[in-house]
Amino acid sequence: MKEILKVEGLCKTFHLSAKQQKLEKTHDKVRIAVDHLNFTANEGEIFGLLGPNGAGKTTTLRMLATLIKPDSGDAVVDGSSIVKAPDQVRSKIGFLTSELKLEDFFTPNYLFDFFSHLHQVPEKTIQNRKEQLFTRFGISPFAEVKVANLSTGMKQKVSLAISIVHNPDIIIFDEPTNGLDVLTAKVVTDFLLELKKQGKTVIVSTHIFSLIEKICDRVGIIIQGKMILCDSLMEICAGQSLEDRFFKIYAETVGEEA
Repeated sequence: MKEILKVEGLCKTFHLSAKQQKLEKTHDKVRIAVDHLNFTANEGEIFGLLGPNGAGKTTTLRMLATLIKPDSGDAVVDGSSIVKAPDQVRSKIGFLTSELKLEDFFTPNYLFDFFSHLHQVPEKTIQNRKEQLFTRFGISPFAEVKVANLSTGMKQKVSLAISIVHNPDIIIFDEPTNGLDVLTAKVVTDFLLELKKQGKTVIVSTHIFSLIEKICDRVGIIIQGKMILCDSLMEICAGQSLEDRFFKIYAETVGEEA
């Protein structure tokens, strides 16, 4: 199986303002978000990052998507370094985060065209791709409806379609089902499995055990910015439920019950 992503020694720290220190109830002026992270992902697999809120999952994915620079370390995405060749990396990946906010004034049609042109998708391809994705996610009846008037679930479907306008081989999803109703969440998870069948590599972060168990081939457990364990679900669970295994690992790592 071809290795499509290699993460080596990835580190990121953030300086905390006085207000942030107060909110986080700490006197530390620096917070280590990601601490020498190492893992790989292969072609045609779904790799999951599992951890509690604040574990460093989102920061890791933002570095892989070249939205923020690592302090040290690197990741090679299909032969391109996130440090040395971020533009090449961006052309190869699709990135979706629950924090993505679509402008209320625009319509799905306009946004799809805008991001397609941003990714330099050929004009002939744009319409075919739009028809395919809008039909798949039921966006077509809302194509000319302003984002402000769309439901939360429909906004997420539009965001998903926009993130893959250029048909990337590597897709990075940060908490893809967060805040979604059960029907929309099923649409999203089914589509992730479809991407895998197409030979795409999917990197997904979540704190939802059932999502990991349903879609992931391998999983990395990240706690306090460190990769504690990285293996197949079968090896990690060792006959236990993923939830039970995670809480045991968490207690062993942090020294307290989750």
